[in-house]
Amino acid sequence: MCYPPGARPPDVPSDVLPPMSGGSGAEDLTLASADGTKFRAYLARAGDGDAGVVIAPDVRGLHSFYEELAERFASAGVHAIAFDYFGRTAGMDRRGDDFDYMPHVRQATPRTVFADIAASRARLEKETKAARTFVLGFCFGGRIAFLSSAEQPGLAGVVGFYGRLGKRENEVWPAPAEQAPRMRAPVLGLFGGGDPSIPPSDSAAFDSALTIAKLKHHIETYPGAPHSFFDRTFSEHKKECDDAWRRVLAFMRTGDPARAA
Repeated sequence: MCYPPGARPPDVPSDVLPPMSGGSGAEDLTLASADGTKFRAYLARAGDGDAGVVIAPDVRGLHSFYEELAERFASAGVHAIAFDYFGRTAGMDRRGDDFDYMPHVRQATPRTVFADIAASRARLEKETKAARTFVLGFCFGGRIAFLSSAEQPGLAGVVGFYGRLGKRENEVWPAPAEQAPRMRAPVLGLFGGGDPSIPPSDSAAFDSALTIAKLKHHIETYPGAPHSFFDRTFSEHKKECDDAWRRVLAFMRTGDPARAA
């Protein structure tokens, strides 16, 4: 599991919150994908902001961690919608930390997930003033966020937290570096240097592929940080979490993934 039970998102550093921070409300939604599948989502509005983000969760789908993360983004002036991958296979029920997610992860395909992202984005842009939309994801969702740069036209950018970059045998998801020539939205990648599941060679290959594709991007690796460092239960990584927040919000304000504050 990417996060231990009971984990919550780290707070947004107070110095990057807008003067009148606080979203204007959040709600559970039922959305319909292009194939008619209904799935759960959670929308948090940010008042008058024009930036929006579609949050692609880890393997647990729409967990309370991601609902609270959407609220964090709204407090920072970014409209946010987090969605569930598993409407086709696990139904609409809320799920706890004991959810057996792997059978559902194995059934999730690029076609259906990107259709669900498109439906989530459409609802976000309809319900809020979001005019510049990003896709941001974690672990399983991190790779989905990277691939969204190629699969979702018109995005303002994508952010992947420790999205896996390699490809296993018989896997339906392509490696992000393979899709770099098709990517159009700027890319911000955030990785833990102590994460054995994403070796430095993989992040270097992705960085090189994006450079060759002449796509605006930035890859940030935090030395010694583990997979899933963006978690307040890892209090020893608060510095990395604060820096990640600053980079993400600066990207969403300016469109430049290399901005650090």
